[in-house]
Amino acid sequence: MANLTRHLARIEPGNRLVVLARTIQAPDPEAETALKDSAVNWARFGDTCLGQALYRHRSVSRNTADAPVWSHLELSYFRDLVPADVILELVVRRQPPEMHLLRAEILLTTPSSFILPRDWQGSADRPERQASLEYIDVQSRYLRDYRDVMRDYCGPAAAKLVRANRIGTFRAMETAAVLYRDPALTIDWNQIHLCELDADGFNGFGREFEAALREDSQDAAGFAADIFAGLDRIRTVPRWTFNDPVVEADMALGREGTMEP
Repeated sequence: MANLTRHLARIEPGNRLVVLARTIQAPDPEAETALKDSAVNWARFGDTCLGQALYRHRSVSRNTADAPVWSHLELSYFRDLVPADVILELVVRRQPPEMHLLRAEILLTTPSSFILPRDWQGSADRPERQASLEYIDVQSRYLRDYRDVMRDYCGPAAAKLVRANRIGTFRAMETAAVLYRDPALTIDWNQIHLCELDADGFNGFGREFEAALREDSQDAAGFAADIFAGLDRIRTVPRWTFNDPVVEADMALGREGTMEP
């Protein structure tokens, strides 16, 4: 892997970010324009807001649910907590009729598994990349085990891939609270993983993570391979989609967290 001098920001437990995520069905161009204008104007949410991003669904990589695919995912990033007036505006108040809110949730960054370049400027310079969004449902009794795997193996492997510019970022987030869920939405998850990658040349995270860890030692890679293979026992991936980034007004995220050389 090349470009090993890339400086990274890694969000640790002491400075976990809070994310308000909205799953939205807004197929009309006018509705997307309204969402885009709102995301660009994220500064209205105050000093604790670190930006917003909006992604438009393009294709499905994996789908094990019968529920229709939504059109957009919106992420709003905050330090410490999501202000009540933001929840009031984006969740509680009636939304425009052309925009159907399917789910709203509070996400926390997964320890040592939220990684991006310190100079993150979005993916505009790599138009071949799409936003990979994995919706993951971990069995509740294994949530601590899953977090340990993310911290000890997936996070370090992802950091190598981001540093080598193999992927743009790796942002693992876990559901802390579901604020709203449309009764007709039959799909569920408790983790969302965001990554920017070239879908045509990507062979799956397990294989990529193993290859990254193999640079340290064959033993580490072999042990990690067993760990990754065992994940299917404790979690499912009901949906994995590729998306176009409509707005990436989240550059401030690269200035947060722990500096990695």
